Amino acid sequence: MRLGDERESSNWVDDGRGSGGGFGGGGFGGGGLGCLLPLVASRFGIGGVVVLLVGYFLLSSLGGLGGGGNPSVGPQSQVTSSQSQGSVDPNTRHFTLQVLASTEDTWAKLLQPKGIRYTPTKLHFYSEGDQQSACGAAQTAMGPFYCPNDNSIYLDTEFFQELSQRFQAPGDFPEAYVVAHEVGHHVQDLTGTLGQAHDLQARESETAGNATQVKVELQADCYAGVWAANARDPQGQPIMEAGDLEEGLKAAQAIGDDTLQRQAQGTVVPDSFTHGSSAQRMEALRRGYESANMDACTF
Repeated sequence: MRLGDERESSNWVDDGRGSGGGFGGGGFGGGGLGCLLPLVASRFGIGGVVVLLVGYFLLSSLGGLGGGGNPSVGPQSQVTSSQSQGSVDPNTRHFTLQVLASTEDTWAKLLQPKGIRYTPTKLHFYSEGDQQSACGAAQTAMGPFYCPNDNSIYLDTEFFQELSQRFQAPGDFPEAYVVAHEVGHHVQDLTGTLGQAHDLQARESETAGNATQVKVELQADCYAGVWAANARDPQGQPIMEAGDLEEGLKAAQAIGDDTLQRQAQGTVVPDSFTHGSSAQRMEALRRGYESANMDACTF
């Protein structure tokens, strides 16, 4: 990836190691579906699935899309930058924040013609211990996730090592894909998709609720591809280089629900899928990238 002179986003905070600090109200008090397992439903779904195995697939049937903000086009609270001491590897933080900045610039341009003002998400770095998000506890075993209740992404960057080693998906674009997928959930929040999915799940059976959640996750994968296709460096050149997409597709294949379930329990239970099969995730990422158009990312 070509990110050399890309700026770093200022919309981040380092929540430290084991501090357990809170980030505002919400928690699991939103009433049923609003915060039911939001960490599972909205995370990227690699490390957490492996550590927690198939259990979360069976428990996250109704998702946790939350009441994540009004999907309006009006102004929202300004995101503030972090002044805390960093506990994240400086190189990893630099790369992650460059990717986040690129998503901010890219989605602002893509949403403007639709009359939607892009307000940035805040990225929380955390590791080694439970933290608190507006969607409840944030644990390292859960992997990255988006919390719509505070419009924030929570990321344990040690997960990148898991992605590279356990899942044999090394490279900079797979790491960027993680961030871009979660930003995709934020875009869904701004455009109203999360609220629509929440309303659907409130009326659906467990199996149908899972199917709705899969649609949400696949659209976020597709949005990650749209970002990658449209992102430019400060000189106006595409940030994607030869082989980057292939690295991302390898990661998408490694974290499909069918692949993870087969590894964990030897069998596949399609009705319990919450993120989509390997083939579906690869297709969604490729579709977003090759179309470069968010309208191709249907829900």
